[in-house]
Amino acid sequence: MRIPRPRSLAGQLFAMQVVLVAAIVAGCAVFAYVSDRSQAEETARRQVFATATAVAKSPAVVEAARSDDPTAVLQPYTEALRKETGVSFVVVMAPDGTRWTHPEPAEIGKTFRGHTEPALQGRTFHETYTGVLGRSVRVVAPVRDGEKIVGLVSAGITIDTISAQIRQQLAALLVVAAGALALGGLGTYVINARLRRHTHGMNAGELRRMHDYHEAALHAVREGLLMLDGHQRIALINDGGRELLGVGPDAVGRPVAEMDLPGPLTAALLASGPRVDEVHLTADRVIVVNSRPVTGGEQRGTVVTLRDHTELQALSGELDSERGFTQALRSQAHEAANRLHTVVSLIELGRADEAVEFATAELELAQALTDKVVGAVGEPVLAALLLGKAAQANERGVALVLDEDSRIDDGLLPRALPARDLVTILGNLIDNAVDAAQGSDGARVTVTARTDQGSELLLRVADTGPGVAPASAEAVFARGWSTKSAGRGLGLALVRQAVHRADGTIALTDAGGGGAEFTVRLPLRAEAEAAKEKVRP
Repeated sequence: MRIPRPRSLAGQLFAMQVVLVAAIVAGCAVFAYVSDRSQAEETARRQVFATATAVAKSPAVVEAARSDDPTAVLQPYTEALRKETGVSFVVVMAPDGTRWTHPEPAEIGKTFRGHTEPALQGRTFHETYTGVLGRSVRVVAPVRDGEKIVGLVSAGITIDTISAQIRQQLAALLVVAAGALALGGLGTYVINARLRRHTHGMNAGELRRMHDYHEAALHAVREGLLMLDGHQRIALINDGGRELLGVGPDAVGRPVAEMDLPGPLTAALLASGPRVDEVHLTADRVIVVNSRPVTGGEQRGTVVTLRDHTELQALSGELDSERGFTQALRSQAHEAANRLHTVVSLIELGRADEAVEFATAELELAQALTDKVVGAVGEPVLAALLLGKAAQANERGVALVLDEDSRIDDGLLPRALPARDLVTILGNLIDNAVDAAQGSDGARVTVTARTDQGSELLLRVADTGPGVAPASAEAVFARGWSTKSAGRGLGLALVRQAVHRADGTIALTDAGGGGAEFTVRLPLRAEAEAAKEKVRP
């Protein structure tokens, strides 16, 4: 048996709203009926009060009360007045209650049904009483001749007459209520049809589950997700997006242009067209941006995904260094084979002494560089990097020289300064320096790596290239700046990012030989002081 699908949210709301509108209209109708009935009775009471007091004060009535036959004078008068004023009866009676007039002539001369005591005391009063014509709202007033009460007047309107008037009003009220109900139902239907389109006919349970899945997905996805509305404000951002962009929980609702993001990244987020795998830098991260506008007749916003490529970029840098080192080793192996053939040929020619001299000279030169690097730089990552870059530079005709002041002992660098960041900083600076120095006279790159009394790490790379124009001193650190082909210009931007993560500084100056000199200073004091605190008794 197929279980019926619960009514959609729009359908449930439609039913609830129809019931609510019907209840409101019915309540208003009942209130109007009760109010009209009370008002009709009050109006009837005022009407009969005016009629009774007017008759009681009439001089003709007073004169007729003195006559021997009051009925002959008063009956035509009261009937004409009754028809003119619309009341049900106007009865004039003697003080003892004997009727002088009545709408039904047979009742004339009989005793009045009702209370007369207050009127005999000189007061005009009203009551609801059941008389000959049925239950009625009536007023009884005294007829005075000077200070003497010579008669009584009772005017009234029957409840049936009042009910007939109310039924007429009720019919009109029901027509108005039916129109209001129809109009309210039509408006509710139109609104809920629009709601049904927006909710795709889903019921409350489905919407709740979708919201739960939505929240779970936002928190589970490690990549950043960012949604902008049509006014370029952040409509939604998940935890990964806040972490990658470095924004707080108050980012929702803020315009992207007012957030402290790098200019190129802001431009990419606000772009009207799609962006595919664009690499952008923040202060601490490398982010890959993909965006696509949400359209539906008009632009409604943009969906942006952010991927963290910081570690991948660092690994790519290490891989490039290892690849370069491998290529240098392959080239050196080729050169070693050539030298070996030369040594063998010299021996075959009987020139053993020259063969030994040739072989030991090459070994001494290579060993001297290795000993110098290993002796000055005890940090294994930096030592391996310098040896690999030296071999790579040598293949390109550039001499990589380690400055005599260089000295970094093993274990001195803090754990807070990852070796990966050191590779990024020093490796990119050396690569740029080799590129700049290649082809120049006496192509040379000088590297200085030392610590300053344990308070900071100093890394300096100078080249003999053409240098950097003063106007470009700041632009060289921007992503995309390069003197070579398009698609380059990321290395120095990554260097500044890594320096920023380590709370260090980087400066560009002119080298002594006319080239460029980059100086990086990374603080070590906090780590050194923490180490001292641990060893204190």
